[in-house]
Amino acid sequence: MSEKVKKKKLTLLDRVEKIGNALPHPATIFLILSAVIVVLSAILSAAGVSVTYEGINRTTNTVEEMTVTVQSLLSREGVQYLFKSAVTNFTGFAPLGTVLVALLGVGLAEGTGLIGSLLKKLVMSTPKRLITVVVVLAGVLSSIASDAGYVVLIPLGAIIFLSMGRHPLAGLAAAFAGVSGGFSANVMVGPTDSLLAGLTTEGAKLADPNYVVEMTGNWWFLIASTVLITIIGTIVTEKIVEPRLGKYTGDATVEESAMTVSKEEQRGLRFAGIATLLSVAGLAALVVPANGFLRGTDAGIQGILKSPFMDSMVLIIALVFAIAGIAYGVGAKVVKNDKDVMNLMGKSMASMGSYIVLVFFASQFVAYFNYSNLGTIIANKGAEMLKVIGLQGIPLVILFILVVAFINIFMGSASAKWAILAPVFVPMLMEVGFTPEFTQMAYRIGDSTTNLISPLMSYFALIVTFAARYDKKSGIGTLISTMVPYSVFLLIGWTLLLIVWFVCNLPLGPGVSIFLPGF
Repeated sequence: MSEKVKKKKLTLLDRVEKIGNALPHPATIFLILSAVIVVLSAILSAAGVSVTYEGINRTTNTVEEMTVTVQSLLSREGVQYLFKSAVTNFTGFAPLGTVLVALLGVGLAEGTGLIGSLLKKLVMSTPKRLITVVVVLAGVLSSIASDAGYVVLIPLGAIIFLSMGRHPLAGLAAAFAGVSGGFSANVMVGPTDSLLAGLTTEGAKLADPNYVVEMTGNWWFLIASTVLITIIGTIVTEKIVEPRLGKYTGDATVEESAMTVSKEEQRGLRFAGIATLLSVAGLAALVVPANGFLRGTDAGIQGILKSPFMDSMVLIIALVFAIAGIAYGVGAKVVKNDKDVMNLMGKSMASMGSYIVLVFFASQFVAYFNYSNLGTIIANKGAEMLKVIGLQGIPLVILFILVVAFINIFMGSASAKWAILAPVFVPMLMEVGFTPEFTQMAYRIGDSTTNLISPLMSYFALIVTFAARYDKKSGIGTLISTMVPYSVFLLIGWTLLLIVWFVCNLPLGPGVSIFLPGF
């Protein structure tokens, strides 16, 4: 790539950042967007905008004909909703509880010095050239623990880069790319695979009542995707994002004693290691046995993947970090009693004040968007557009991925979108010979790659808050302009991988082909 082309691309990203950061405070932006949704819902409702479609009822998991109209937020019921729901929109916003609960444990581990000592160990033992790879890969693999990667790994990525003399926002971006951009990829099957497989099965039954999609249906492709996303994330970080950010000149520092671990810290790490092993052993006793208290009722691996254990992952992570942090504090002699522990937890909560303010307005915006049904209507209009175009084969699949990627900007929930789109596209592509698993994989590509640039993504506000710790002038524009290269290259690279898989007719998972028998 020529320097001229590089300069042009960077200039475009700079413009995105400049425009984005010229906007008001992120909380104010969400307030303005909420007002826009209120007005728009009233206009479209008055115009009688609606859609009728066959979708999956996520309560009964059956395909039903549904009619959805735009709900006005300026009607009598809408105005009542605005006033009555404000508190529950805020307290019921899923990332809020996730972040604060996880932070009780992670903040304690950070406050005692455990995370700092571990980072020093990591920096000293990991070659610099591999640190980006490690951060991106860890982000991709974190999806097995549901949303924990957003809370733990993304701020950790920033700290790791800062401790190595690199720009912390580059570390944050690399971790974010892995956690969110690669959310659908992993080397292990997880809760997302089970959730989507169930919805795909219901869509497939419209064409073949006996067809069942297993949660392992995309496994081989997802393992390859993990490698690809790690490579793309690493290259984009080191060749595009980090050079654009330049040298870090902010005030943030990582406290380090010449990157050496003292005797007290070594002792603390030993205590933390023992405590962590005991915690894991205790959790294993609750999950592994067939009658384990936190195990599900299904046999085999399903008993773990569909279990109270997986549903409690955020609390479990908080507990593991808290226990390890306390053990470290005792070993390093920085924690003397329970008061020290509670004070450190309080400090971690105090640091989230600006995030809590931001979440209040962001939660209202997301709630208004859902109440108005605008996301559902956008998804259905996109599906209708694809149907009338009349494309076949790979061109249809590519366009399908692009439409899903666009819809994902407005409708963050993977299951909600797939409940609408699966009954349309799974049987439609089965008619031309594609297995439901192939259609599901195409959907997952589009669904993941634009998470990075969507303000409607549940954790977007949190990432903006993390970024502001290192650059007080950063805002939504900074984050979006930083993540655009990841989103573009992940979308292109992941789609090309699917085409290669198609051309070579490789299995998508155990016993799962791209083509139905007879095609």
